[in-house]
Parts: sequence; C-alpha cells; structure tokens
Amino acid sequence: MNDWNKKVIEEFRANAGKVGGQFEGAPVLLLHTTGAKSGLERVNPVMYLEESAHVYVFATKAGADTDPDWYRNLVANSGVSVELREETFDATADPISGPERDRIYAVQARLNPGFAEYEAKTTRVIPVVELVRV
Repeated sequence: MNDWNKKVIEEFRANAGKVGGQFEGAPVLLLHTTGAKSGLERVNPVMYLEESAHVYVFATKAGADTDPDWYRNLVANSGVSVELREETFDATADPISGPERDRIYAVQARLNPGFAEYEAKTTRVIPVVELVRV
C-alpha cells in the first residue's frame, strides 16, 4: 500500500468514513480485494455512488488508459469486502455493461464532474461495478 492510500484509509477509519483533501465531502468507501497474482488482501479508497440501495464504484484511474489494479483484482476474484461509513460487509463485485453502465456513469459524472473529465481523457470504457451484498 502506498503512503497516500495509507493516510486516506487511516483518516477514513478515524472519522466514520469521512476524509478531507481531494476527497473532501465526496462519498468514499474502502474496497478490499484479493490480489490477482499475490493472493494478498489489498485495500483501496474509492469514490462510490449509492442509488436505491445499490452501491457502485468506478474504475477510473483518473482517466488513465489502463484499468486500476483493484479492478483487475476483482475481475479475478469477485468476492470483496467493503467499508462504507461505519459498516463493513462482504459483497460480490458485478461489472455493469451496456446502457445501464452508461446511465450509472452519467449520474456519477453529473454529481462529480471530475468523472466526466476522466472519461474524456481515455479511449477505454471506464468500468462500473456494482457491489452486491452477500
């Protein structure tokens, strides 16, 4: 884990899921995945969208042309754990595609304009993943 993620994770846990800095006021959760190659647990702070009891995360990697490692990990092993505010739960990561993916991403981009910028920076379709409680 890099130092930046470590600081965000510590702040998240110390403040009931609230963090400052670039995430000030943003909906952030901690996503626990299993490393696709290492088999080790990985924890990443990611922004999410909560809509009608559904929780979605977005593999933006700030608009890079490659998917983030955490996305590759959950594709290899869809069983994840989620820290959302003060709650922790197990979930299955279910990538969303087609018109539903586009609709969900558009909602996130409207609420958080940086997501529209990420989409404009890359030629890849940024994955949208539903975290389905188990």
